[in-house]
Amino acid sequence: MIPPFEKFGLLPPGIHWAEWDEVVARFGLTPQRLRLLDGFKTALDNLAAAGCQAVYLDGSFVTRKVEPEDFDACWSSVSVVPEKLLPVLLDFSDGRRAQKARSGGELLIAEAPADLEGQTVLDYFQHEVRRGVVRRKGIIGIKLRA
Repeated sequence: MIPPFEKFGLLPPGIHWAEWDEVVARFGLTPQRLRLLDGFKTALDNLAAAGCQAVYLDGSFVTRKVEPEDFDACWSSVSVVPEKLLPVLLDFSDGRRAQKARSGGELLIAEAPADLEGQTVLDYFQHEVRRGVVRRKGIIGIKLRA
């Protein structure tokens, strides 16, 4: 179950596992959000077909923001057969422009380093900096089935 938002319109810290229908019901509240979810679902279907077992949804999309411009997500590369992925899911060039054009958001590899200290993208997604203060925040986890 996806918990209520906390202060600043964020989810409470942690990974909140949800089924696809729950994600749509909670976050698909406007035509813009539904459009983004359609693009995200297309990517999820390809990731599942390639053996991906989990995807994590982040960014303003999983906040109270009424009209997010995009979504941020990362996917676990464990068990993924890269040859089965759409090439765009491995194209991180030019600010991930091709991913944004195809799906409406960015899809990074969860285990990839996010900074010079070695923090992974999945760890990075669970933090926010507001007025110079780092806070833990929640993200959505979705288990995929092939």
